[in-house]
Amino acid sequence: MSYLNHLLNDLLSHLLPATVALTLLAFLSAVIILTTRRLTRTSRSCEAQTTPEPIQTCINARTDDTPLPSTAAATEHTSDTSPHRAVDTKTPHASTMPRRPKQPYDAFLVLDVEATCMEGAGFDYPNEIIEWPVCLLRWKDKSPKGNARVLEIVDEFRSFVRPTWRPQLSPFCNALTGITQEQVDVAPTFPEVMQEFRKWLEDHKLIDHAGQRLTRFCFCSDGPFDIRDFVVKQCFVSKIPVPVWLTWDVMDVRRQVGEWHDFANSSSPERNTGGAFPLPRRVVLSIPRQLNALGLEPFEGRQHSGIDDTRNICRLVIELARRGWRLEPNTSINPNRRWPWMGKRGKVLEEYYP
Repeated sequence: MSYLNHLLNDLLSHLLPATVALTLLAFLSAVIILTTRRLTRTSRSCEAQTTPEPIQTCINARTDDTPLPSTAAATEHTSDTSPHRAVDTKTPHASTMPRRPKQPYDAFLVLDVEATCMEGAGFDYPNEIIEWPVCLLRWKDKSPKGNARVLEIVDEFRSFVRPTWRPQLSPFCNALTGITQEQVDVAPTFPEVMQEFRKWLEDHKLIDHAGQRLTRFCFCSDGPFDIRDFVVKQCFVSKIPVPVWLTWDVMDVRRQVGEWHDFANSSSPERNTGGAFPLPRRVVLSIPRQLNALGLEPFEGRQHSGIDDTRNICRLVIELARRGWRLEPNTSINPNRRWPWMGKRGKVLEEYYP
């Protein structure tokens, strides 16, 4: 029995140091693993904080006013892999988005016409165009694969237009547009302006002498009214067909701004906490409101001056492109559309507007 006790004590004396050593080794291994994981997380966090954002917002470049709520961090911008979206670079999806989207169009013709009007007459009135202003936008940075983000104005076309059905402008029209009777009295008629404008398009290699497209371009306007309504009415009054190049591709910028705003807010983690400028559904998105939503206020120039409206719409289009928004047509044009006051062969039925 004493021999067995001696043998057991001897065995324990040899196993105890080994057990202690194994325990210490396991403890040290656990410490090393935990330390390594913590260092890895810290490194990743530092990389995320020091990685430069791919696209700088226009807000950082502003020097006039302080940023609005609409231009807070929730509206930092780039584009995602969908064909028509731009979101906050700080959202969880930002890492999967390209810096510049593919842009299918090479040029944009921004147009905002002014037309004759009577107070309270409404949009069915047989308006005649009295100002035809257009700005041409082209890409500065389009890659061979079509990726682009920077647009610039390269030229402008502007002409007043002499109305022929009701040549005398109403006081309401004078006050609204700032256009005087003297300016339209000496202006060319709409068919003459279209001839001048077509030559301008040819000079810029947008169409050829036969009116065929040479460059993929898109007309842009604030709302669908300028071409869909005013141009179609005017061509009827002037007894000319609607130029085919005016019916190809048209983009409603107001609708684009609304879609961008809805998407930017839905992608923002602060969308339910007042982190973005609200755009009530029933509020008309005037040009100043659109500028406000994109942080581009104030409106530059005189509102309802055709050329000033056009230049401010250009600012919207340029900013949408800068934020990685894909610019595409979204408005269809029916050149054969008719209104009740339209008679035969360009005649306006006077009983509707005596």
